[in-house]
Amino acid sequence: MSGQGLTGLSRWSRRLVAAGVFAWCLITAFPLYWVVVTAFKTPPGVVGGPTYIPFVDFTPTLQPFMDLYQGIRGEFFRTFLNSTIVGLSAAAIATAVGAMAAYALVRFEFRVRFGAGLIFFLLALGGYLLFNNSLGFTRAQALLLAFPIALAAAILANRLPLPGPILGNEDILFWFVSQRMFPPIVTAFALYLLYSEIGRLGFQLIDSYVGLTLCYVAFSLPIVVWLMRDFFEAIPIEVEEAAMVDNVPSWRIFLGIVVPMSMNGLLATFMITLAFVWNEFLFALFLTNSRWQTLPILVAGQNSQRGDEWWAISAAALVAIIPMMIMAGLLSRMMRSGLLLGAIK
Repeated sequence: MSGQGLTGLSRWSRRLVAAGVFAWCLITAFPLYWVVVTAFKTPPGVVGGPTYIPFVDFTPTLQPFMDLYQGIRGEFFRTFLNSTIVGLSAAAIATAVGAMAAYALVRFEFRVRFGAGLIFFLLALGGYLLFNNSLGFTRAQALLLAFPIALAAAILANRLPLPGPILGNEDILFWFVSQRMFPPIVTAFALYLLYSEIGRLGFQLIDSYVGLTLCYVAFSLPIVVWLMRDFFEAIPIEVEEAAMVDNVPSWRIFLGIVVPMSMNGLLATFMITLAFVWNEFLFALFLTNSRWQTLPILVAGQNSQRGDEWWAISAAALVAIIPMMIMAGLLSRMMRSGLLLGAIK
């Protein structure tokens, strides 16, 4: 809409816009309302036909929540704890690592030669085939040997005047963001195969805290880098240059100056990342069995031989979305207060 907002519209036009906004709010809020009322219904109240208003056309009950508390619908509290531990850990690690990567992309110039990337690919693939087929190493051992060698060779080759294009910071940022363009099923299946091979070496990653957390860190890094890069660009570089005059090391500038100035953006990015991890379903489905199962898996499994028991699904879903609703309220308050500055564009 133009800079004039609604002031340039006639009275009836403004009423039409307001009616459209109200209708859209009803459409978006009705599924949440339906989950809430269904969570307080008895099984006959659900299968007996639609009812809408508590204490008017149905009598609410706490039995679905009692079933969750008593463990009848699965180990809900252990699953809730799993989601909390993995979500907080993955969001914190991804925010810390992604913030450092975003700051480097803003303040330093990188030049990555395409030839070095090609050398990495050829040595990684060729080394894996050599170690696995010719030297008799297992597939997991071949992977663990080939990739570090290929990475070291690519870093050394990047210092040479190789022919071909040179990739800069914008290309690196696009590469980060492009990781989210892959279909998740491809990445989940590849991670499952990789974790299975590593498990044969004695390092159990499937259905483990470490395996699921590492997966979510990799899954969240592109979002963190993208969000924090915009925020770091809004910080005046003169503050850092003044510290450089006093010979302050780069790591102290980042930790002592940049991080405190960008704390609001870091908190917002952390909450957004946690929301993505909390609601993630596909990776948890592939990489967990029972011990580290997360809430989306438990909610999706709230059924029985009689079919989908929507009162149980709604009760579990309502408890699962309450933390996200709290974070959404905090984020909206920060945005209204203007604390995010350039963190979200």
